[in-house]
Amino acid sequence: MVSTIQNTDVKQKDADRAVLVAVTSRAVFESGGDDGDDVCGEGVAFPLLQALQKVNERLLKENPAESLLFDVVLITTDSQQQQQSSRIISSTRHYGLEVSRFCFSSQEDFIESLLINNMQLFLTTDGNEARRASQEGVFSALLDQQIAFCPSEQLRVMICGDTVFRSDASPMPVSRQAAQGFSAQLGEMRQRFGMSDSPLSFILVMSRGGRESCGEALLKLRSHGVSVDEAYCLAGGPRSPILSLLRPHFLLSNGISGLE
Repeated sequence: MVSTIQNTDVKQKDADRAVLVAVTSRAVFESGGDDGDDVCGEGVAFPLLQALQKVNERLLKENPAESLLFDVVLITTDSQQQQQSSRIISSTRHYGLEVSRFCFSSQEDFIESLLINNMQLFLTTDGNEARRASQEGVFSALLDQQIAFCPSEQLRVMICGDTVFRSDASPMPVSRQAAQGFSAQLGEMRQRFGMSDSPLSFILVMSRGGRESCGEALLKLRSHGVSVDEAYCLAGGPRSPILSLLRPHFLLSNGISGLE
């Protein structure tokens, strides 16, 4: 059973042009707390939603008629949070979060809510949910505590050049296609801004290979409409140090994306 509530406080986006992003409410808001408190605490994905909103604000500032915008849907599968649906809705209003719709479903039916709403990106802190969504062809990113320390003024997207545009057969080709389609939409968004002071930034990281491999990846990305702001070639080195320095919100890669 899937129940959807439209947020009448927010102007609804153009369904044919918007980039649809689903986020679990447990990632945005902390569970529990005082039942007498009408406002939930901030979760790990809170800065990410602020960054998505910042991109929308800048896009509309540049062009008030812009239709290529992030459209955020909050999905609740946690039984405790479902009992506090009014609290979740009032919390988004309190924090000024631009959430278009609220979906309430069971763990068994949450995939249906993603497919019904044609979600292009699913963000969750639950690895099992991310795997299930990815298997159904919905590009998914697994969030963790690192997200809480990411900047909210700029959306930082890291691209794993070793996997996103591989030419060999993938164990999950549908997920790879979904990631490529999503990155192309973000690339079109990025083109709306100049080289500096952009609210959206692409970071390419090559874990293997040298400068030639990095150059090939840059050309391949450009052919898909994605212009990269920063590029790093690790030549087999560990990725953790660069992650802690760059602090991306999520990773575009093959299959399920995470920052581990």
